[in-house]
Amino acid sequence: MRLSPAPALDPSLAGSLVLLHLAVVTGGLALLSSASVSASGLESVRCRLQGTPRPPAFSQDGDFVIGGVFSIHYYMHTVDHSYTSLPEPLQCTGSMDSRELRFSRAMIFAVEEINNSSYLLPGIMLGYQVHDSCNLVPMAVKVAFQLANGLDPMFDTGEQCSGSATVTAIVGESASTPTISMLRIIGPFGIPQVSHSSTCACLSDKKQYPTFFRTIPSDQFQAAALAHLIRHFGWTWIGAVRSDSDYGNNGMAAFLQAAQEEGICVEYSEAFSLTNPLSRVQRVADVIRSSTARVVVAFVSSWDMRILLREMERLPSPPRQWIGSESWVTEPEMLHFGLCAGTIGIGIQRSVIPGLRDFLLDLSPQKVSNSPLLTEFWEAAFGCRLGIGTSTGVGVEEKVCDGSEDIQQLKTPYTDTSQLRVTNMVYKAVYAIAHAIHSIVCEERENSTVNCDKNLNVKPTQVLERLRRVNFSRNGYQVSFDANGDPVATYELVNWQIQESGKMEFVTVGRYDGSLPLDQRLDIEREITWVKNSTQVPVSVCSESCPPGTRKAIQKGKPVCCYDCIQCAEGEISDNTDSSDCLICPEEYWPNAERDRCILKPVEFLSFHEVLGIILTACSVGGALLAIATAAVFYRHRNSAIVRANNSELSFLLLFSLALCFLCSLTFIGRPSEWSCMLRHTAFGITFVLCISCVLGKTIVVLMAFRATLPASNVMKWFGPQQQRLTVVSFTFVQALICTLWLVLSPPFPIKNLTTYKEKIILECDVGSAIGFWAVLGYIGLLSLLCFVLAFLARKLPDNFNEAKFITFSMLIFCAVWITFIPAYVSSPGKLTVAVEIFAIITSSFGLFFLLFVPKCFIILFRPEKNTKKHLMEKTSNDKRY
Repeated sequence: MRLSPAPALDPSLAGSLVLLHLAVVTGGLALLSSASVSASGLESVRCRLQGTPRPPAFSQDGDFVIGGVFSIHYYMHTVDHSYTSLPEPLQCTGSMDSRELRFSRAMIFAVEEINNSSYLLPGIMLGYQVHDSCNLVPMAVKVAFQLANGLDPMFDTGEQCSGSATVTAIVGESASTPTISMLRIIGPFGIPQVSHSSTCACLSDKKQYPTFFRTIPSDQFQAAALAHLIRHFGWTWIGAVRSDSDYGNNGMAAFLQAAQEEGICVEYSEAFSLTNPLSRVQRVADVIRSSTARVVVAFVSSWDMRILLREMERLPSPPRQWIGSESWVTEPEMLHFGLCAGTIGIGIQRSVIPGLRDFLLDLSPQKVSNSPLLTEFWEAAFGCRLGIGTSTGVGVEEKVCDGSEDIQQLKTPYTDTSQLRVTNMVYKAVYAIAHAIHSIVCEERENSTVNCDKNLNVKPTQVLERLRRVNFSRNGYQVSFDANGDPVATYELVNWQIQESGKMEFVTVGRYDGSLPLDQRLDIEREITWVKNSTQVPVSVCSESCPPGTRKAIQKGKPVCCYDCIQCAEGEISDNTDSSDCLICPEEYWPNAERDRCILKPVEFLSFHEVLGIILTACSVGGALLAIATAAVFYRHRNSAIVRANNSELSFLLLFSLALCFLCSLTFIGRPSEWSCMLRHTAFGITFVLCISCVLGKTIVVLMAFRATLPASNVMKWFGPQQQRLTVVSFTFVQALICTLWLVLSPPFPIKNLTTYKEKIILECDVGSAIGFWAVLGYIGLLSLLCFVLAFLARKLPDNFNEAKFITFSMLIFCAVWITFIPAYVSSPGKLTVAVEIFAIITSSFGLFFLLFVPKCFIILFRPEKNTKKHLMEKTSNDKRY
């Protein structure tokens, strides 16, 4: 068969003819044209349809015709092309989907309801042409051509075959892939298509599919709803299966994106289809059985899901919690798969369409015999052959239907109107088209009457434009489209629950409204029954949740949901479950033992109330009391020989300074404050210099007294009491001057030491100026060294005047203590630094006290016979050195 010549054909028309010619390959329809051309141009065109027109399953003439395309059968008769003759007409075969038959009949019901309406298109008769696409692309393409061209095999026109399409709009198709194929054909001609069940998110692309609308929400919303649902129940480790089609692939892609945003990990994602070899389906089933994910999300068509579940039933399978998409989760015929008990999924809202059930059941053998499709349904449902007409059923018994068949008692998806979900989408699609036509051909008058012009030439592009603006309510359900041709996304959460009778039923347990804020979209209204009829939410995670106090560490080479729980590092906490990172506590805080919250660090300082503080305080006060008691003894025996011989004035001053040395250590105990920090170091420095100055004075006196070799030497007159007092005052004044400069320029101040211990705060005094601090200690050390050298030189004086020996030993102890103090002070942590300094003060003070005063007190109190001038002189005269 060849195209007739068409000289001087318009280029745009030629493009259309090439497009239509493609349908020959699939058994579709194309236009052949022949033209007679005069010298003045194109006079007439005679168009002839190629291929054999396929009559619609249901049809009715009207002023405006609406097309309908449904997947009533599953398969198409295979045709072998010989390429020597015309291809055989495409025919649907296989078992019938009575649910899809109900969809087609619901469209007819809506059209008849509108034709009887007094407010919508009054006086206008809508017609319809309903076709079966077999759920296959070739048949859908053929139907698309047929709806665009009509059924007349030949017609004449003076407008180059460019007349309007035979339908103003199309309802359908049920599946996304055939819908896409149809849109490629009818889209360029501006014919609007309103689908009741094609949910592929790709169809929202208005650049590719500008004429597409749908009354069912897009899979983009369904994917988001499924991800939200899974996250709500804490499932982070799931498996995924999908139909290897536009519906499954695009829907799963949208779901995986939404799941990733929700922090959900997918262990596997497998694709299969009805046309795949059985081995492919078996492999998918084996993956599900062997996986560790207990939750399986199935973005699968109902036909594909049946195949998978049959394979799952073939071998024992571990329990799996199925999460279903709307295409199969509300399919009544799926309820006989017991392994899916507890399934939960997203379903289209259940609705009520008044009068639909009566319309569906208004069938009799006489009415049925007029439709080959209804005849096939009747014969398959009742297992008999209608005596009139020709049966198209396959495998039915050769029993003649006798008229006793009662469709009222028939239990099939066709007669089941308890779950009108997608059926309502068909119903709304027809009404949306009717409202669009109404807005074109009808106008309201002042007396509230409606006047419609049935003779108005309505083009599909006009209906397309009005469909974008429809907004109405029918049976309580709002109908409108957004800029992408999508409705508002509202779903029901459907749970497969086993009733007391043992029968499994669909139960609506909640709702999802995509128009609400994110945290309000999901609403669980009833208790859910899970897999194995359990009321406990199943757990499906790759790793158990990390408790507070730990953080997640991703396992190498695995998804982010597979991790180990690592305890937070020292100084860090995590106060939430499954924390990715630990938080560092503020500077003055420290983690508790569980490391799940920060608590204030304990503040530590050397206190009067702790054991160490009490011991040091007792030693300090005890030493001061001993010094005072010794001073009292010396004062009581001030006229005795030993007191007078040991320079009583310097002895009393030395005892006074020792008492101050003991007491100054008390300033180091207690909570540091600004005043205590300045007082402790200056008081310590001045009192110790006063003490050492007195000892140094006594040492010089002894040395001068016994180093005067000439009998007439008057050296002692240069170091009398006045000079001794001046020496003590001078040495002390220098230390006082150093301390004053220290306090003026950079005084000590209290600080919180946060570095020595991480888990506690040490309150201590910062010296302010390190130079000032070490100058005070250095000056004390210098005087101590000088005193030690002089006492060492006087060590061999007579026994009765052996104070130089005691001074030597006391200075030796003093220097040893303070030399040892330096590394101990630097290395001691926290409050022990203060304790070391107090210990050095008390120890050196006791060393001076015991060596300089205890021997004298012993003689005064217990050896009074030695405390005489005569005894002292005898000892001195017995020393051969003098």
